[in-house]
Amino acid sequence: MSYNAWIFTIGNEVVHGRVLNTNAFYLGRRLTLLGYFVVGNISLVDDVDIVARFLDYVLTYRPMVIVTTGGLGPTYDDRTLEAVSKATGRELELNREALEMIEKKYRSLNLLLTDERRKMAYLPRGSIPIPNPIGTAPGCWLEINHTVIISLPGVPREMEVMWESWVEPRLRSMGPSIHIVERNIRSIGIPESSLAPIVKDILKKFPDVYIKTHPRDEERDRYVIDIYIMYSNRSREIAEKIVNEVVVMLQNEIRKRYGVNIITNI
Repeated sequence: MSYNAWIFTIGNEVVHGRVLNTNAFYLGRRLTLLGYFVVGNISLVDDVDIVARFLDYVLTYRPMVIVTTGGLGPTYDDRTLEAVSKATGRELELNREALEMIEKKYRSLNLLLTDERRKMAYLPRGSIPIPNPIGTAPGCWLEINHTVIISLPGVPREMEVMWESWVEPRLRSMGPSIHIVERNIRSIGIPESSLAPIVKDILKKFPDVYIKTHPRDEERDRYVIDIYIMYSNRSREIAEKIVNEVVVMLQNEIRKRYGVNIITNI
């Protein structure tokens, strides 16, 4: 079974650089730690046809999870669920549970339920509304064939609360039963190009381990390189053992070839 995932961040303000796209960073990290493989993240403008076209394309790859953020509010350009509807063929319909959530929220604020606010209760047929404890727009959980499409608000604080309280427990129960172990180490005084053959040799022995070198731009003259190591396994003990072996190999090879020690805890 494929545990692939895609992230869509939707909103003109994101694409045009008016706000920093922290949602993609947050979701990519959370999905990875749950054991899902994030294939890509896409930022798109608030355009129903464009979003629907990209969703339709990604659905052809039958990922397990697609997460969208943004475009769930009451304004004219909040149309993400229209795009989901168009891509899946599930027409929008008034979801009574979502409507109750919205009515309760606006009653607590002493505000009227206008048509614009009521719009947020229209979800693709068969959807489950996701409670929004701190905002007004509910999220949407839609299962379509082999994929679940999760639509969340674009406001980071709202999205994160909904993710942690409602979405993540469900994805954990349906996701892979694996443990991910990560380590970050640092070498100083060796160019990245000199580390490359060492990493290449280690990957021949541990082909399933992910190793990535990251030069620190602010200390480029000193050749400060952060090295990220990640491995997943159904057994945490095995995953930790493999990562520790890789760290020791890196340390030994760097010392042997260049006479330099690495910092193993950063």
